[in-house]
Amino acid sequence: MIEPAVFPPQLPEGSIVRLDGRGEVFVRRHIHPDRNAPTVLLLHGWTASVDAQFIAVYERLAETCSFVGLDHRGHGRGLRTFDRYELEDVADDAAALCQALDLPPVIATGYSMGGPITMHLARRHPDLVAGIVLQATALEWRATLRERIGWRFMPLFGTAIRSRLQPRWLRRSVERMVPVESPLAPYRDWLAAELNRNDPRVMVEAGKALSRYDARSWASSLGVPAGCLISTRDRLVKPRKQWALAAAVEATTVEVPMDHLGSIEQPDHFAAATVELIDRVASQLGSDSS
Repeated sequence: MIEPAVFPPQLPEGSIVRLDGRGEVFVRRHIHPDRNAPTVLLLHGWTASVDAQFIAVYERLAETCSFVGLDHRGHGRGLRTFDRYELEDVADDAAALCQALDLPPVIATGYSMGGPITMHLARRHPDLVAGIVLQATALEWRATLRERIGWRFMPLFGTAIRSRLQPRWLRRSVERMVPVESPLAPYRDWLAAELNRNDPRVMVEAGKALSRYDARSWASSLGVPAGCLISTRDRLVKPRKQWALAAAVEATTVEVPMDHLGSIEQPDHFAAATVELIDRVASQLGSDSS
């Protein structure tokens, strides 16, 4: 008999929100009892979901903030579309959610691919964004020849995630990332299942969209309080690229000695750094964050 997956007890209430003209999105939401508490918008990375990315953060963030997180297009339980995948459209989805829920200006917090989405949101919808927190992300991912060559292998990635062996590989990957002593260990099966929700076709399209992203010409013009989590052992998004982004947006920074999957591999350190950065950005907003 197959044992059912154990669900993390800290999951906030989930719901489906219909965005006019766009589709339906899956949302996690927590409302803090203090109406003056800041509101945070959580924007996850490529091949993740809001739960898989931010499960370690929910409980601690709920102590001080209201927050909303959604699954992006083709990710998790996010909306499905046959349109070409563009990060600007994903940012517009997030903007439509903020408007549908009548949120105050948010502290948009984006991990990896969520960083570009956060940047586009702040640029395209400045009235909706009070501040930004960028985590393990960069201004661009194609400046070097090695990076451009790497993106050319995206079709092979698509073949791999369509394989019938992919669920088994994913399960083993989660077991490696989450050792038995981790606070996330009881939820390994849940986490693997969550990561298996993604649409393989859209994962490839989202990767291509990332390969086209370049904010070097406009990042410094955003003009909002910013924070950056620097993952100092990151082998996917090199720390030097993260520091370049932090300089461009004039961000306060917190260094965490983690690799790119540190939000899962080091949940306690990731959660502490995330809450610290959000608190720092919120402190610059004063009453405007409510």
